[in-house]
Amino acid sequence: MKATYKKHILDFKRPSGTSRGVLTQKETWFLILEKNGKLGIGECGLLKGLSFDDVPNYEEKLRWTCENIGFGKDALWTKLKDFPSIQFGVEQAFLSLESEHPFELFPSDFTTNESPIPINGLIWMGNESFMHKQIQEKLKEGFQCIKMKIGAVDFNVEIAILESIRRKYPKEQIELRVDANGAFPISDALDKLKTLAVLGIHSIEQPIRQGNVLKMKNLCAQTPLDIALDEDLIGISDVTKKEKLLQTIQPQYIILKPSLVGGFKGSMEWIHIAEKYNIGWWITSALESNIGLNAIAQWTYTLNSQLPQGLGTGSLYTNNLESPLTVTKGNLYYKSNQKWKTNLIEE
Repeated sequence: MKATYKKHILDFKRPSGTSRGVLTQKETWFLILEKNGKLGIGECGLLKGLSFDDVPNYEEKLRWTCENIGFGKDALWTKLKDFPSIQFGVEQAFLSLESEHPFELFPSDFTTNESPIPINGLIWMGNESFMHKQIQEKLKEGFQCIKMKIGAVDFNVEIAILESIRRKYPKEQIELRVDANGAFPISDALDKLKTLAVLGIHSIEQPIRQGNVLKMKNLCAQTPLDIALDEDLIGISDVTKKEKLLQTIQPQYIILKPSLVGGFKGSMEWIHIAEKYNIGWWITSALESNIGLNAIAQWTYTLNSQLPQGLGTGSLYTNNLESPLTVTKGNLYYKSNQKWKTNLIEE
């Protein structure tokens, strides 16, 4: 078996704002396997400043992975515990290689019968008019669940925007989620959650910075608004430590990004623990190209979750790979009559 990798820089169609700054590009890597004339592909997606494996020797580890591909998927996954995005790329690449079609990793009604996955529409941070424009676009496109990034501009401005949505669309009509990316100061986080709760917000992701376990525990115990852990899950690979975290904090939800938590296997460890403690969950992409998004979406469909998932990021880039993934009326579809267009690998 031969293994190689390629770097790819994804360019955002427009700068996308978070509480950590504005994104204009996204670095990603493709892992390509070849065996007996068949090809398989996986994506190792990094989020600068957030991924646990965003380290200087990342490419060196990719090279090591290719040189040691003969270990196989399971042994490599264990050896790569400090590189969750490469774990995920390895999982994808082997599934792709073993599949009848390299882009059909989990055959299901999603891939063959255009059965949809409900998703949220993502609203990026910006000035008030820009955020209003995005919201109007998402509502026009038929989304019934909207996720808004908050924490970078004035909180009162963000509340005013959310209030304007609620005046027109009650919570029975539009579900609103917010993502603070850890931006709230611990001192006034609870007050902010109380303000948000009045607006019928479904949940808030990571209100305070990751690593404040006891503070987050207290917040989850007192909150009038469901809290979803996101960044707090990153960098924890040991199953015992995963259980200790969820048992301690007792969040209402966890959000799983396979690129950041060790792929499908790492995500399933979190899911099994969450369900043991009656903690809800949903799956979110981490700004991968359509290669990674496709793998996440196909896997997510097999989990039979009834919640809207965070899988609407495929249209963010000017140079994404053309794929059968299509968003229509707030749902993600795999249009089996459409072809993949990429020079990385042929169907």
